[in-house]
Amino acid sequence: MILRTKYTKVGYLKYLSHLDMVRLFTRTFSKVGIPIKFSDGYNPHPKFSIGNPLPLGTESLAEYMDVELTEWIEPADFAKRINEALPEGIKITSCWETEKGASLTSMIAWSHYEIRFRTKNTDQASEFEDSLDRWDKLSEVFITKKKKKGKIKVDRQVDIIPLIGNIIYKGIDEDGFHIVNAFLRTGETGNLKPIELVGAIDRELQLDIDLDMVLIKRLDVLADENGEIKELA
Repeated sequence: MILRTKYTKVGYLKYLSHLDMVRLFTRTFSKVGIPIKFSDGYNPHPKFSIGNPLPLGTESLAEYMDVELTEWIEPADFAKRINEALPEGIKITSCWETEKGASLTSMIAWSHYEIRFRTKNTDQASEFEDSLDRWDKLSEVFITKKKKKGKIKVDRQVDIIPLIGNIIYKGIDEDGFHIVNAFLRTGETGNLKPIELVGAIDRELQLDIDLDMVLIKRLDVLADENGEIKELA
């Protein structure tokens, strides 16, 4: 059977790398005796896959993982056993049986983020909304991305406007951070990191954002089936 799980990654564990997460789950499956299926060959490894890597330092309420098992387990029991062994900050919030099909990385097309940051040039909500109106009028915004070409990395200019679903301003929190929700392309069909978006907004609108103090949380990821945005099934 294959189980698909949704889990959180918050607090100090946002600094765990993708490889660290793979190691953590591998140890956890072994510790609690989960009958996970292993690959064939000289170097067998547990058959589970985590979705698109989360940028280091980014929190998430919606990471996904597929786990292939050798015997049937009640999804709620699987989640309970795993959660009891996971460190605080990583917790399975839902779990269900799924069929073998497309990989998570090929399914995930959009990420929904909450982004918080401070600016020196706009400390009022109304001022920031006026600035964001100028952003909405831009027809193209280019950033520099690195792309591997053989063994070297080369710079390329990418227009990020097609990679943005929407940007919604939510106001200012009690700590003086502006709050923005952004719907951004993720994965094989195009990828825009939240910090790249913030950097572009800062450059185009001249807001003087402290880019070292940007707080990012992924709220969910979604699939795109022929232009229809769907939750992962």
